[in-house]
Amino acid sequence: MATNNTTEQSLTKKVWNMAGVLAAAGVGFTDYITQLTYLLFLKMDAENEELFGESAIPKGYQWKDLNAVDGHELIKQYEETLGVLREQPNLIGTIFTKASNKIEAPVHLRKVITMIDEEQWLIMDGDVKGAIYESILEKNGQDKKSGAGQYFTPRPLIQAMVDCINPQMGETVCDPACGTGGFLLAAYDYMKGQSASKEKRDFLRDKALHGVDNTPLVVTLASMNLYLHGVGTDRSPIVCEDSLEKEPSTLVDVILANPPFGTRPAGSVDINRQDFYVETKNNQLNFLQHMMLMLKIGGRAAVVLPDNVLFEAGAGETIRKRLLQDFNLHTILRLPTGIFYAQGVKANVLFFSKGQPTKEIWFYDYRTDIKHTLATNKLERHHLDDFVSCYNNRVETYDAENNPQGRWRKYPVDEIIARDKTSLDITWIKQGGEVDDHSLAELMADIKDKSQTISAAVVELEKLLANIDED
Repeated sequence: MATNNTTEQSLTKKVWNMAGVLAAAGVGFTDYITQLTYLLFLKMDAENEELFGESAIPKGYQWKDLNAVDGHELIKQYEETLGVLREQPNLIGTIFTKASNKIEAPVHLRKVITMIDEEQWLIMDGDVKGAIYESILEKNGQDKKSGAGQYFTPRPLIQAMVDCINPQMGETVCDPACGTGGFLLAAYDYMKGQSASKEKRDFLRDKALHGVDNTPLVVTLASMNLYLHGVGTDRSPIVCEDSLEKEPSTLVDVILANPPFGTRPAGSVDINRQDFYVETKNNQLNFLQHMMLMLKIGGRAAVVLPDNVLFEAGAGETIRKRLLQDFNLHTILRLPTGIFYAQGVKANVLFFSKGQPTKEIWFYDYRTDIKHTLATNKLERHHLDDFVSCYNNRVETYDAENNPQGRWRKYPVDEIIARDKTSLDITWIKQGGEVDDHSLAELMADIKDKSQTISAAVVELEKLLANIDED
């Protein structure tokens, strides 16, 4: 095990050092990680050919063909290789989705190739390979310039959600906004030791997991992330499409997700779903509707959603009422700020199952007087131990007289329905008035985030006023 740790640390350091070299030459971390992914796949294919005598890559575009040339010929060969591989079917086509070269200087491309060539990747334990790649993805998530943080959910939160949902081998698990694949990977890790049956293990590796994302770069990273852990070695479980464009083709047992916050990206197709409960432009409400519809009867979900989903009027209230009527929305975990790479995000995890109406909702307040920052008090799995314990035991820690600050409290559904707009935005703990220990940079980022939201609202208002004036 010590050898694995050493390999992991030394290789991660090597990969990061190369990132520094390329950054100085103007190649951003996100571009670097995609090129690393393409080259790493080619190298592992070459190792596979050495061991088993077969390559999945077309002749003339393999690792040895890249290694045989230098200078501008190397750039030309690499670009031709990417062009051929992005047209391939199955796993190769998915990993090379819309692949293009971002390392223009031959000397820098040669450095990355040499670094990869110095190691034997295929024989390396899957957990080690995966851990190296995960650490690179996390580093990329921290890069504020790239905006990659929106694709990266804190792993301790993912692990706690998976522990609560308890996916079982033989079940299907979907993330319709999968980012770099963190939820699917955590579900796989949770299930892989549950049975020794070859049939069940094959199902888990090849058919149980399904992820969707509409960003080609992210589909590449997620596919490679799973592949390095031994998942989807022939066909990637990730597809590049917009989940919200059409009705789900298959229903699933488990949904684990953190759909993108904010409005739909510019250029997205307008949503015209006949199966939706209500029409709205709110991205999170649309994802919530989509996930409600794609669960099997008896299926269960854990979804990260922003505060506005809990209280927004109109479409929000319609969807909440449907959630209480046709689903058992049994648990809401209220999250603190400072745990996501996007600053100032106020979010919650909604846990629900399909087929039975809600009778009571259990709330866990992990927000009031909780201070996390990415720099000084990063969220770790043990911080959520009490929540997971409460989730499993269902014994209130709140008591009006003896423990009014108890974080775990249940509300009968009748009380929720009687609230204005059926609001689920509930807090009962009095704040302790602690000093806010957020850094100046974090406070500035929070202000910037709020000002962008206000600016977007002003633009929408101006459009509405212009339409009124025209009428």
